[in-house]
Amino acid sequence: MRCSRRAFWTLTESLHDSFSLREDDLTGASIIKLLQSHLAHATKSSPEGAAHALRLDDLRQPKVTFWSAWHGDALAGCAALRELHSSHGEIKSMRTADAFLRRGVAALLLQHIIQIAHERGYRRLSLETDNTEAFAAARALYTKFGFEPCAPFGDYVNDGFSICMTRVIGQHRVHDCEVHPD
Repeated sequence: MRCSRRAFWTLTESLHDSFSLREDDLTGASIIKLLQSHLAHATKSSPEGAAHALRLDDLRQPKVTFWSAWHGDALAGCAALRELHSSHGEIKSMRTADAFLRRGVAALLLQHIIQIAHERGYRRLSLETDNTEAFAAARALYTKFGFEPCAPFGDYVNDGFSICMTRVIGQHRVHDCEVHPD
């Protein structure tokens, strides 16, 4: 099923009405707690050396832009975009706070990152995630947005645990709606 660009933007505008995105300096107590939870989850569910979640100091590097999603005063989620090359970005630290699961927070953050990557002139956007059942919903979301499995990129290796995914910037796909930028 295809839907119009107008229907897509109506959907995302309604999400924007509920949630606000902020470029985050990673100093607030709630974002630090969410990132600690993200890192703990990644470490717990990964074999030794296979967790690739970035630590707080790594997220504060100049080539990383970090956003948090808020519902009023409540932290709903976060995500980062790391520049690998002038034409290639990587999604890092996608996490939805437990109280906001299944409410569109991850989709909103992912859509925002794709738009920023497009504005920066990236030709490719990639990510690494876990290939276990615990991350099936995340992989499904990435697939809905046009990401496909790919060979390891950057410093990643084929370890049998991780899966790398990538997409060409240019065509946005949200749920069953395809949106083609001008």
